[in-house]
Amino acid sequence: MVIDVQIACHESDVPSARQIRSWVTRAVAGSGRKIAANAEISVRLVDREEIRLLNRDYRQLDKTTNVLSFPAGEISGLPAEAAQLLGDVVVCAAVVRDEATTQGKSEDEHWAHMLVHGTLHLLGYDHETAAEAAEMEALEASILAANGLTDPYLTSP
Repeated sequence: MVIDVQIACHESDVPSARQIRSWVTRAVAGSGRKIAANAEISVRLVDREEIRLLNRDYRQLDKTTNVLSFPAGEISGLPAEAAQLLGDVVVCAAVVRDEATTQGKSEDEHWAHMLVHGTLHLLGYDHETAAEAAEMEALEASILAANGLTDPYLTSP
C-alpha cells in the first residue's frame, strides 16, 4: 500500500510521516476490508483556513473541523495492475491539538484516532445513522485498543 503524506501546515508538533503511515496501515489492517496491495491513500495535514475552505466547499459547513475524508469510490476501466486509489484524508493539525487539550487526551492518541477515523471513511464506514455510528465507533476503539491506545469514546467518571 502506498500512503502519501503531505505536511501543508506550519505546526511543528505533528506526527512524523512514518507514524502517520503506521496508523493508517493499522486502520486498514483492522478494518476487515480487503484492499489491493497497490492501493493508494493520501494524507494531508493542513491549517485551519484550508480545512475550513474544504469543509465549506464540500460539506457546506463554513467552519473548521478535525478531519475530512474524500473516498475515491469505484474507478472503472482501469487495468488490474493500476493502483487502487482509496482517497484522501485531510487533518487539521491545530484543531487536533486543541481538541486533545480540551478533551484531556494525549495528542498522539488523538492523532491516531483521527487518522483511524478518516481511513475508515475511505473504506466505506460512516456514522450517518445511530447503527452506523455504533459500528464505526466500536471498530475504531478495537483498532486503537489492539495498538495499546485508549478507547476515544470512553467518558471520564
